[in-house]
Amino acid sequence: MTTAPKGPLTGKVIAVAGASGPAGQAVLRRLAADGATVIGADIDARRLESALDTVRVAVRGARISGQVIDLLDPQEVHDWADHLEAEHGHVDGVIHLVGGWRGSKTFFDSRLDDWDFLHDTVVRTLQHTSLAFQPALLRSESGRYAMISAAAAHKPTAGGAAYAAAKAATEAWTLAMADSFRKETTAEDGKPTAAAAILVIKALVSPEMRAEKPDAKFTGFTDTADLAAHLAGLWDRPAEELNGQHLWLTAR
Repeated sequence: MTTAPKGPLTGKVIAVAGASGPAGQAVLRRLAADGATVIGADIDARRLESALDTVRVAVRGARISGQVIDLLDPQEVHDWADHLEAEHGHVDGVIHLVGGWRGSKTFFDSRLDDWDFLHDTVVRTLQHTSLAFQPALLRSESGRYAMISAAAAHKPTAGGAAYAAAKAATEAWTLAMADSFRKETTAEDGKPTAAAAILVIKALVSPEMRAEKPDAKFTGFTDTADLAAHLAGLWDRPAEELNGQHLWLTAR
């Protein structure tokens, strides 16, 4: 019988939305290696199972499972949150990795159907996960909610209007969640025990991308393994210090 890994996240129950992509796999692997019980969610059953199998091979004894779920269905997401808390007794983290990119060459060429796409994949999925899991994260002794934003939200380009606007919207929503953690804490000292944080990147680069383009510099990009390390480190910092913060992983 393989012994489950032990580490700084042993005992933590963490859900990862958008688990099958390169970033998702890196995050699943890091959280599992650090001892967490990890539940990955994705809408594509085959890709999700492949991601889970990859982590099981890399991290022997990993406490990891998956849930095929449509994050655009609010009831499905609420049911998932309720099920996880009932099954494990607590939920200590939600990592939102669902995204996508659409853009154009010029501002005039911007397509509003790009906005419609990003509104669903980027904004709606974050709204549904944050609303569904907020009560459980408040009840946790160390609840964490993390989203991945982009530097483009702080300095939009002419052709990236839809993408920048979507990321800006998710940042505002996450900051409102952070305010709820401040106001609704039940800790005797009045300090929040839960935190919502925004990790800001330029773009992500995976080992596969580097292998495909060995001469590319990927200047300012964040490696998926580094992103995973920063996310795993969220539980090392007090909620009061972390809540509502932008954590820049690229140059401002």
